[in-house]
Amino acid sequence: MRISTKQGVAMLEAGDPVELGLQADQARRQRFDDTVTFIVDRNINYTNVCKNECRFCAFFRPKDHPDAYLLTNDEILAKVRETAEAGGTQVMIQGGLYPDLGLEYYETMLRSIKAEFPQITIHSFTATEIQYFAQQAGLSIIDTLKRLQEAGLSSLPGGGAEILVDEVRQKVSPKKIMTEDWLHVMECAHSIGMKSTATMVIGFGETMAQRIQHMEKIRRLQDKTNGFRAFITWTFQPGNTQLGGEKTTGWDYMKTLALTRLYMDNISHIQGSWVTQGERIGQLTLAFGADDLGSIMLEENVVRAAGTQYEMSINKMTDLIRGAGKEPAQRDTEYNVIRRF
Repeated sequence: MRISTKQGVAMLEAGDPVELGLQADQARRQRFDDTVTFIVDRNINYTNVCKNECRFCAFFRPKDHPDAYLLTNDEILAKVRETAEAGGTQVMIQGGLYPDLGLEYYETMLRSIKAEFPQITIHSFTATEIQYFAQQAGLSIIDTLKRLQEAGLSSLPGGGAEILVDEVRQKVSPKKIMTEDWLHVMECAHSIGMKSTATMVIGFGETMAQRIQHMEKIRRLQDKTNGFRAFITWTFQPGNTQLGGEKTTGWDYMKTLALTRLYMDNISHIQGSWVTQGERIGQLTLAFGADDLGSIMLEENVVRAAGTQYEMSINKMTDLIRGAGKEPAQRDTEYNVIRRF
């Protein structure tokens, strides 16, 4: 029996976190037994210049700021080369909305990566970026995606979703794309066979009902397209941001994570976040419904800019998973297991 929005709100507001964790763990076990996956990849932020100036972001800089940068194609290729040499299988290229870069810049970037590293999957560009590229080029979303796909783009990360409720978005990122825009980009991607992930960022002061609204919109689109491979919950990192405030609690994160496993019944993979939570809570997510711990992340800049920094290696990751009583496995972008430990 599918959880209704009303039930979901009640479970988040008054449910027992341990009981929710047990239910979520059982649901995970039915799908994946004791296998827990991770990927070896690199986040490449090609620029920190962004015209959106989101209040929750500590990473962006105005174009004329002394810390502003734009990577050259050679610098990006060098980072991809390091990723391949370290056994990575994927790059996640994301940046701010840089003025004056045409679609050709991104097509050249993608083609040059695929030419030199055909084995590397390019899982890149948020819905926010895709919409911006389309506007800059005077093209539709779907035509923009087709051009990027032809140049080598395989799939889209779910970043930029935050909370898919415009009331919240107007407060934390008024210049950023709104809810229906984000959903439209994802639906267009799915329609041309381009899969994606979906994310949710909690801790902005949103209500539990607004979190459920977010989940419901993702669940409905998944019913329609079956294009989301995974759902990932992060927590807002307030350090060095204009928005400021306090981090939400570990319990709030764990309870919400468990509910995503139960509520998002049509999305296979639920990812736990050691990047924002640290190793120990990352490990605990494996008892609260998560079947994947995301990336070793050879490079990460956005969360680090907010003052949160944790390090990870393959050995540390496999020890973490074994310590939770699970069996570690390296996966690719499509969640195929490519190596067991």
